[in-house]
Amino acid sequence: MAQAPTVPYLDVMETGPARTPRMPPTAGDAAGETRRRDGGGDDVPGPGSPGPRAARRGARRRRSAQRPEALRRLVPRALVVAFLAGGTSAFVADDKVVRLTVDGVPRTMHTFADDVRELLDEEGLDLRAHDVVAPDAGAALDSGDEITVRYGRPLTLTLDGRRIRVWTTARTVEGALREYGVRAEGAYLSVPRSTPIPRTGLTMDVRTERAVTFMADGHERTIRTNAATVREALAEAGIELRGRDTTSVAFAGFPRDGQTVTVMRISDGRQVQEEPIAFDVVRTRDPALFAGTEIVVRQGEPGVRRVTYALRTVNGVRQKPRRVGEEVVREPVAEQVRTGTRQLPSSVRGADGLNWSALAACESGGRPGAVDPSGTYGGLYQLDTATWRSLGGSGRPQDAPAEEQTYRAKKLYVQRGASPWPHCGRRLYR
Repeated sequence: MAQAPTVPYLDVMETGPARTPRMPPTAGDAAGETRRRDGGGDDVPGPGSPGPRAARRGARRRRSAQRPEALRRLVPRALVVAFLAGGTSAFVADDKVVRLTVDGVPRTMHTFADDVRELLDEEGLDLRAHDVVAPDAGAALDSGDEITVRYGRPLTLTLDGRRIRVWTTARTVEGALREYGVRAEGAYLSVPRSTPIPRTGLTMDVRTERAVTFMADGHERTIRTNAATVREALAEAGIELRGRDTTSVAFAGFPRDGQTVTVMRISDGRQVQEEPIAFDVVRTRDPALFAGTEIVVRQGEPGVRRVTYALRTVNGVRQKPRRVGEEVVREPVAEQVRTGTRQLPSSVRGADGLNWSALAACESGGRPGAVDPSGTYGGLYQLDTATWRSLGGSGRPQDAPAEEQTYRAKKLYVQRGASPWPHCGRRLYR
């Protein structure tokens, strides 16, 4: 292996003013120095050996030969250290210490990210629409910053009978209720408040405490309840329903805050009564009778039906009866009537010129249907039934039209004169 060339020895380790170079030692000096290293006693050279000064010079020469090689090895290393020292300063300047809290779990970490989004990407945190990060994902990062990530969780909530779906970043049921302002004190919860809400979501029922007023038996009673139905609230209020008792709100209805529910005490009964059934009138046209004349061939008879009514009393007040059934006890009998169609004659010879209206006014007050107190005489001219029929009339005179009554009265006058009307007959001549 080639040996490095020998250069003149300089004591580079000494400091101070420049010194005169020392010459290499002689062979005798080297031998004397050797004896001192070997423990040879006094500094007195032996026969044929160099003196002490020559030995010291030899040792210095050997050290001088070794130092250039050490310098050559030291210089590259010093350059590398200097380069690394500058790079390390830049490396340390980009490193940041931040505190990242994910769903309530904090940790302190080192990062080279420039902003929050880059940090989240480094950590593999994939945020969705309902997740929350603070500060905003575009915010720049500095050492000492705190970043908070809260995951969104779906919550299917049936609140006081209304079903809704919401999103929350709370991790427990209690936190979610607080977030949405739901009063949990006195409320019914289908799950405990401390129940954690998984990221997949949770379904729960909440019934808050409400004030409900009951009006029963003349008294007012207000309770605070989280009951799911009016029936449950009634039981809590100590109100007992009997028989057909009911309430103004359906038993299965949800009692709302501030609602007033009226209890209705109901008693039912039945009532049966007989009612008439009207008979029909059957009319037959009869050309033998003068027009306007009707003869009852058969009197009609009403039927009878038995009707059942349901009776109801609500809080002491009787309601309108309700018809619930009926049966016919006796069928009605139709009335048979003959109706004349024959044209009346226009006059009766020997009677047309008389004052028949004056006679009618005197006998009946001009009323065709008038009947005397005994029921014997009737009509405009107060004729009895027998006389009426002898003149060709049908039925009773008071039932015939006024024209027919006048026609029959004229026929009677032709037969008997004014004698049938002893008190009013003289009016015929006025």
